[in-house]
Amino acid sequence: MKYSLFAFLFLMALGTSAQSPKDIYNIINSVSADRIEADITTLVDFGTRHTLSDTTSATRGIGAARRWIKSEFEKISSDCNNCLEVFYQKELVKQGENQRIVKDVMVVNVVALQRGTKYPNRYIIMSGDIDSRVSDPTNFTDESPGANDNASGMAGTIEAARVLSGYTFENSVIYVGLSGEEQGLFGGKSLAAYAKEKGWDIIGVLNNDMIGNIKGVDGVISNRDFRIFSEPVPPTETERQRNARRFYGGEVDGISRQLARYVHKTTKTYMPEMNPMMIYRLDRFGRGGHHRPFNDQGFAGIRIMESHENYTQQHQDIRMENGIAYGDVLEHVNFDYAAKLTAVNAINLASIAWAPPAPAEVLIGGIVEPSAKLKWSKSEGAAGYKIYWRDTTSPTWDNSRYVGDVTEFTLEGVVIDNYFFGVSAVSVEGFESPVVFPNAIFRN
Repeated sequence: MKYSLFAFLFLMALGTSAQSPKDIYNIINSVSADRIEADITTLVDFGTRHTLSDTTSATRGIGAARRWIKSEFEKISSDCNNCLEVFYQKELVKQGENQRIVKDVMVVNVVALQRGTKYPNRYIIMSGDIDSRVSDPTNFTDESPGANDNASGMAGTIEAARVLSGYTFENSVIYVGLSGEEQGLFGGKSLAAYAKEKGWDIIGVLNNDMIGNIKGVDGVISNRDFRIFSEPVPPTETERQRNARRFYGGEVDGISRQLARYVHKTTKTYMPEMNPMMIYRLDRFGRGGHHRPFNDQGFAGIRIMESHENYTQQHQDIRMENGIAYGDVLEHVNFDYAAKLTAVNAINLASIAWAPPAPAEVLIGGIVEPSAKLKWSKSEGAAGYKIYWRDTTSPTWDNSRYVGDVTEFTLEGVVIDNYFFGVSAVSVEGFESPVVFPNAIFRN
């Protein structure tokens, strides 16, 4: 196994072994396309997983699907000495909540929580959607296989739990199947509100919605491209924070955007054959996903999905029309590609779960000076810190310097006016927190 020169030099600088890259590569190699195919097939075989579908049958409908998902999480937990806390989180949605809720329904999420050893109330979350639909969003009886949308994301979440349950992490990891997405993001809204009520410290949410299609409606075929959608700044920011951006920048540096950059960097480091595309948008144009309710509560959240969608296979009745086969059926899913995007999720979950908390406060100074100055609060468990900077027009953190176990540093000769800056906390093994953009300024 070959490690990158960066990884080798960085670990040597920290005085550690190369254990962390080995673990990450082992995680990548452990993800199974065959298991993902089997899980997608099982989900498709429930006939329909519409939010309003049958809940009593043992073989058909969303009730049978969520019971099976819960049983899979419980099997995984049994194999790892009960390392997962598996439970339903649910909420009643009343008829008329919107036009797609035509009867009262209990929206039920399936949660598997892998408790962290050091920071049990800090959570990194991977989600997939349980439910499916056809052309009419209120049709809850017809066949709705939802093979790619979103059995692929749900199967990937189960597979990530299988692989990562073999490791222990300092931060908690949650694997969750969310319901009610097609009816109005109800499962995400319910879990986000539950997290807020319970005081969960959510590091970020990796929402996976359609990770199995490689052939776009435009004819483009790629098993390496994928998109990362992220909003620029949280909707919960204050008026003072909005006003500060006019003078100090940060229009594209909110917590969700930093999470997107983290996934981009980790993927390019350990899976360089993949092409992560950072999309500067909350979601696809005029559409939505289950990361949005978490964003609405002020949590970091992103959407990970295929780059080349085929709209004839989304939200469609199964039919042949004008020579085109419509429907989200099993034959259109590329299981190897779904495994690759599952691995993308797994290595980012692990990297964040092994990292110390990010600095709560980062201050920046150096106005009308030849050097940029940064100060930050100390993070528990951090062996050191890393300063990042980039051109103001760059989407990624392109320059960095590991500065050791200090809480302030001056970048000599780097003029504050010309770059954006951030700081991450680094563990002794080399795992980093997401970058924190300066949230205050100081003057000498």
